[in-house]
Formats: sequence, C-alpha cells, structure tokens
Amino acid sequence: MEWILANKAVLIGFHLGAAIVGIDAFLWLLGELMADDVHIGRARFAGFLGILGFAGSWLFGGYYYLNYYGTLVKPIILKGSAPWAHAIAMEAKEHLFLFLVPMAITVFLFLMADRTTFATSRIKNSLRVLVGVIAVLALSIGAMGYIISAAARWATL
Repeated sequence: MEWILANKAVLIGFHLGAAIVGIDAFLWLLGELMADDVHIGRARFAGFLGILGFAGSWLFGGYYYLNYYGTLVKPIILKGSAPWAHAIAMEAKEHLFLFLVPMAITVFLFLMADRTTFATSRIKNSLRVLVGVIAVLALSIGAMGYIISAAARWATL
C-alpha cells in the first residue's frame, strides 16, 4: 500500500480508473432507466458500482491532490504557458467533483424505493435526467483533468 501512495503515476491511474468505472456505471444505469420495464436489480447494481467508482476516484484523487499536486504540479502549471488551466479547469474541477458522490447516493436512494414508487413515470423521468447530468458532469470533469495534465506537460517542454 505504501508503494501505491508514494507513486504519483499509479495514484493518477487509480484515480482515472475509478472515475471511468463510475462514469461507465452511470451510463449503464441511464440505459437501464431508458427501458420501458426497468430491471431494478441491474439498475441498483449499476448505481452502487457508480458510487464505488466515484468514491474511489475521490479518495485516490484527493490523496494525490493533498500530497503532490499543490507542491509539485501546481507551481509548474502556474509558471508554464497555460496558467489558466489551474485557475479555471482545476478550480472548476475541485468544486464540481464534490457534487458527484452525493448526487450518486441520491440516485441510489431513489433506486432503493419500492417498485411501485419507482415505477411512476415522473420519478423515472427525473432519475433519467439526474443520471444524465451526473454522467455529463463526470465526463466534463475528466476533460478538465486532461487539460490540467496537458498544461503540466506543456510547462515542462
């Protein structure tokens, strides 16, 4: 475990991998919710898997951010040719990222409602929208992560 926490590239890989699991799970969940007759077991599993993915990404990314980004990466980006990457993309990512896990948990709690409550079209449509927002938000955060990584690489050229 110590080797993982001391290896920046592995931390970023786990951060990204967990985020991809979360995004894919919520895209799967969106597909499940689009069906006329939702298979609630698969929907709940996809929602739970999404929570685990986003929470894992939170933990790995948070550890990296607290221990490496602020002291090693941020100064390089700010001195490089794209300091806006931190000022805009990282600041937005930091704040948007905080909403993913609570939003994912909210979806999961709705999925845990009894089948008759969940089957109402109003709740189902609202969940479709919320799950779609979560997926788009997570993909946008991923794009911001790419911008930040690129700015760090550009600064070292």
